[in-house]
Amino acid sequence: MKLLKDKINAEGLALSDQILKVDSFLNHQMDPVLMKEIGKEFAVRFAEEGITKVLTIESSGIGPGLMAALELNVPMIFARKKKSLTLSEGLLTATVYSYTKKETNTITVSTNYIESGDRVLIIDDFLANGQAALGLMEICKKAGASVQGIGIVIEKAFQEGGALLRKQGVRVESLARIQALEQGSITFVEESLVTAL
Repeated sequence: MKLLKDKINAEGLALSDQILKVDSFLNHQMDPVLMKEIGKEFAVRFAEEGITKVLTIESSGIGPGLMAALELNVPMIFARKKKSLTLSEGLLTATVYSYTKKETNTITVSTNYIESGDRVLIIDDFLANGQAALGLMEICKKAGASVQGIGIVIEKAFQEGGALLRKQGVRVESLARIQALEQGSITFVEESLVTAL
């Protein structure tokens, strides 16, 4: 997605060979025009999948997830990382380890919002090690819902998450795939390599 790659080149900061900082438009402050275009792109890519729900994880997945849900005309659900006083019964849970934050969270979704027969599109901001997506897939499995695909805004293709998810047989669509990061330099996967996957 050229608009996204241009934004990453203009405002993204490669802090190391592992860390890409995009908090000016995705992780802290959000660019609403970019989020709208991201939502449209995901809706086009998954238009034939009969999606009934979009599922993401708080908090950075909410922007692109909501825009995709808007374009697909379906509800969006976000898995909570923190316990809520108003959400205590009928919970689907999974354990997710965050390499970025070096912490484990039990994510939760109410059984009121995802159920057997739902055709789910998982959306997330980053794909690195794949743990968030695997946790969301586990929640779908517990609910009896089917995962029709996973939409990722930025994939770190040099980490194992993408390969891990694709080995599960799930369709993964990443709008920007990063081949390498070096302090001050971002290299994208060439488009010809993407189609070969």
